[in-house]
Amino acid sequence: MESEKKPRISNVGAWGMNIVSSVGIIMVNKQVMSSSGYGFCFATTLTGFHFTVTAIIGWISNATGYSESKQVPLWELIWFSIVANMSITGMNFSLMLNSVGFYQISKLSMIPVVCVMEWILNSKNYSNRVIMAVFVVALGVGVCTVTDVEVNVKGFICAAVAVFCTSLQQITIGSFQKKYNIGSFELLSKTAPIQAVSLLLVGPVVDYYLNGQLLLNYQFSYGAIIFILLSCSLAVVCNMSQYLCIGRFSAVSFQVLGHMKTVCVLILGWILFDSALTAKNILGMMLAVLGMVIYSWAIEFDKHTNTKASPVKLSRVEQLEEDTSLLKTKSNGIEGRDVELGQTKS
Repeated sequence: MESEKKPRISNVGAWGMNIVSSVGIIMVNKQVMSSSGYGFCFATTLTGFHFTVTAIIGWISNATGYSESKQVPLWELIWFSIVANMSITGMNFSLMLNSVGFYQISKLSMIPVVCVMEWILNSKNYSNRVIMAVFVVALGVGVCTVTDVEVNVKGFICAAVAVFCTSLQQITIGSFQKKYNIGSFELLSKTAPIQAVSLLLVGPVVDYYLNGQLLLNYQFSYGAIIFILLSCSLAVVCNMSQYLCIGRFSAVSFQVLGHMKTVCVLILGWILFDSALTAKNILGMMLAVLGMVIYSWAIEFDKHTNTKASPVKLSRVEQLEEDTSLLKTKSNGIEGRDVELGQTKS
């Protein structure tokens, strides 16, 4: 019983760490980048800072022997980093070029895209219960977040690139951990330096295109530096917990249960920043939470069903083996008696 409880406690801890750090970093970044806060409107460069701190912590961890460094081909790390950076850049451009409503719809579309990609790449099938739960979650989040929807060609292309790359990134995280038997933090430590260097080089250019402001012209205050460091610290926990969750569960589960962060952000925005919270938002949040409960039940139900089905198949195979061995024993016994009778007769 104790061995069964420990994984559940650690799984809940991983989800809790991801939700708390994700919601926390959104609140901190809102203060860092908003005009009413410190006005640091360089989102891509800030992400480069995040991965720089992550890379430093990973290097310290490896140098002190706290974590083990395993071999992963360099070309796969570079390929993964390119996909991850395209995901970040695509999301930033999608938010700039599209309306908030279409941006939210594009984020919701990650769930079916991940499902389809898991089916194509890993031959993974989903039960009708899981599909229904995913639909309820997407509907609930859509009701509470989607407002106006405006689409343009450039915005649509950026959103499509962002959704595809983000989905592929999350699937690849789980695949790499299984393929190379590498832990979540060790994998993050290997990819973070590549992402940090590339984002710090490309980030200022991308941010200039997004907001027309140069990073060199920004006046860093003590408050801004403190909040940027806090954002970087939360980003380390957020990235680590993301790799941890996807390694333990799946990209689909991460997307579905991850929408709990959207609900928390809406509630905290209403409490801390006086954001509007309408009856439509509340109805959508209740529907989303219901969908998450259904999804959790569907996953557990499928696990129990598969667990019960597998012993039946094994018992049938064992029964066939037993029947075969019994027949062989009987036939050998008959042959032996015939020989003995022949010998007696002679």
